[in-house]
Amino acid sequence: MHDSEAAGVVITGIGIVSPIGNGAETFWEALIRGQNGIEEIRSFDTSAFRTHRGGEVKALEPSRYFQSCNIPALARGSLFAIAATRMALEDARIDCSDVDQTQVGVCCGTTMGEAKIFESLNSTLLNESPEMIEAQLAWHHPPESISFNVAREFGFGGPISMVTTACSAGNYALAQARDLLQSKRAKLMIAGGSDPFSRVAFTGFNSMLAVAPECCQPFDLRRKGMCVSEGCAMLVLEPVKDALLRGAHIYAEVAGCGLSNDAHHMASPHPLGRGAIAAMLNALHDAGIEPDQIDYISAHGTGTPANDRMETSAIKSVFGHAAKRVPVSSIKSMLGHTMGAASAIEAAACAFAIDRQIIPPTINYLVPDPACDLDYVPNVARERVVRTALSNAFAFGGNCSALILKRCEAA
Repeated sequence: MHDSEAAGVVITGIGIVSPIGNGAETFWEALIRGQNGIEEIRSFDTSAFRTHRGGEVKALEPSRYFQSCNIPALARGSLFAIAATRMALEDARIDCSDVDQTQVGVCCGTTMGEAKIFESLNSTLLNESPEMIEAQLAWHHPPESISFNVAREFGFGGPISMVTTACSAGNYALAQARDLLQSKRAKLMIAGGSDPFSRVAFTGFNSMLAVAPECCQPFDLRRKGMCVSEGCAMLVLEPVKDALLRGAHIYAEVAGCGLSNDAHHMASPHPLGRGAIAAMLNALHDAGIEPDQIDYISAHGTGTPANDRMETSAIKSVFGHAAKRVPVSSIKSMLGHTMGAASAIEAAACAFAIDRQIIPPTINYLVPDPACDLDYVPNVARERVVRTALSNAFAFGGNCSALILKRCEAA
């Protein structure tokens, strides 16, 4: 994407809202502890469904994070994104009054957007009449309202966008944020993904028989599917020279990103992993590194039979003999699938792995699958030198992405 002289872009702040905890440190401690965030769903009645468990955010107090926006007027995706942005800015030690807000942008990814607004509008149309729809609800339905509400809360006047490439959207947003910084169209970027729990998504994945009844077991022989979840991660990205100048703590450098498409099927991955292989190779090329320089792979790892076999095969194709050496883990085993937030949260986990030199585990891994024969860091976090990490995200519509983070040598 960029020539070798392009300025480095680094992560200096992380904000997390998740089923295993809110706040970067709380999230990370739960992650390396192997905490399971999948529980009985409380937000709506699941008695008509074949499964009843998922990952829901708990104990988030929006008033702690808001100063400008009217909290009751906002939908859940925006609440998550604003709270995570405030956390990330505090973590980066950035005071918005000290920056040129016209040069601060927002790139966010999502799958469903404000799905609960859509569900409410649909219910009103079905059970009442169009005249009963509140105008304010319709205003908050478009997915781009999430990025807009973040910008409005903090007064950011730089470029904003919303990426809707499903499960890979967080990686796409981070890649776009890096592009904007390297092309000097912004001086500071807030980037990530946000997706609230959606009855639509829960219904759809249940209809596809893709939801596990109890827990998510990526790469395990007895895996039965994914777990629908919700969450948000927002990261502060800035040029490395600016971060060094203000003495910021640098988690990692965004070294490369690869994007591709399976061009195969709306919901099923290409059986040979065509898009996944292309995304990883593109990311390695963009970062200017070889496969044997990767110390950790954060897998897409949904726990579905098709994805886990495909991803294992794709990693082997790209890494060759090194595939058996590099640790691979799926944090979806703990979080469930947070949809458009997933790859943003997984990027945050990779940044922590580089910063703390610990690899999060794949929990619920009990019975090895002969078709999935890599090192999946089973059940217990592992201390390991992690200089460079690769994070995969493969989505509906064939949208594939791979993000590479590395230790910032200038820090």
